[in-house]
Amino acid sequence: MKNDKISRMSNEELLKNQRIIKLLAGMLGGALLVLFGAGLYITFTKGFSPLFITSVALMPILIININNLNEIKKEIKARNL
Repeated sequence: MKNDKISRMSNEELLKNQRIIKLLAGMLGGALLVLFGAGLYITFTKGFSPLFITSVALMPILIININNLNEIKKEIKARNL
């Protein structure tokens, strides 16, 4: 079903979504990396912190965005853009 939505998009929409998802996934990945590092630091210096769990719990959102980006790239490649 998700692939159906992607195949119905116009070329401009695909390129726009690719740029947006790439930017947001990069920002989310950077934020999660900082959050993970801060959580580890706080866990080792002051004891357990829920900050560490939060970074791990938000990781599936990044994975979903990367998978969507890969599907869009496949569709763009299939259309030879």
